[in-house]
Amino acid sequence: MLDCLTWATAHLFGSALAEQHRLRYRVFVERAGWNVPHIHEMEWDKYDTPAAHYLVWRDDEGTARGVVRFSPTTVPYMIEDVWPDMIDDGGLPHDDTVWEATRLAVDPALPAEMRREIRAELVVGIMEFGLLHGIRQYLHLMPVTFVRSFLWGNDMDTRPISPVCRIDGIPCRVWMTTVTEERLEMVRAAAGVANVLRLPADVVPETRAA
Repeated sequence: MLDCLTWATAHLFGSALAEQHRLRYRVFVERAGWNVPHIHEMEWDKYDTPAAHYLVWRDDEGTARGVVRFSPTTVPYMIEDVWPDMIDDGGLPHDDTVWEATRLAVDPALPAEMRREIRAELVVGIMEFGLLHGIRQYLHLMPVTFVRSFLWGNDMDTRPISPVCRIDGIPCRVWMTTVTEERLEMVRAAAGVANVLRLPADVVPETRAA
């Protein structure tokens, strides 16, 4: 299951919010070498705000092993702020039905089979979250190889909307993923999982008290 939380609901999910920052540190700072803000072995940036939503996959010990962050395009968002020139026509959205998905990561230290399991839940969770919040499309900035294996490999309807640009030597593009009920069912079939979100309303009182 994926914990679905915000700053406002993080207290219902124990350490999930801090854990996703720790996972991002391991993936993006330690492994990828990104020059991004971090403190106490937690990675963060200026888009970690009350507007952000997080899906967090945790193991039985509570350690985050998978994460994705969502932000509405009605607030400042990363692609518009940092890489607007990648979009030729400058037509970046400000629309409550279009959200940006960032910091998509799975712990690379895990065995391959577990990484595939977490990826499957994340892609289904991305679609379920979108339909739950009236999202029609996601924007992503991702490496081309990542989209081929992770998103297209699970039947996501993802298309490029920018030319290829090398970031730290890696070919990347801005992509747009379409969210529909029909596509959700296709993704569920490809991934082999369904109904992966654990929402605040699903948290039992004992967990709230903790």
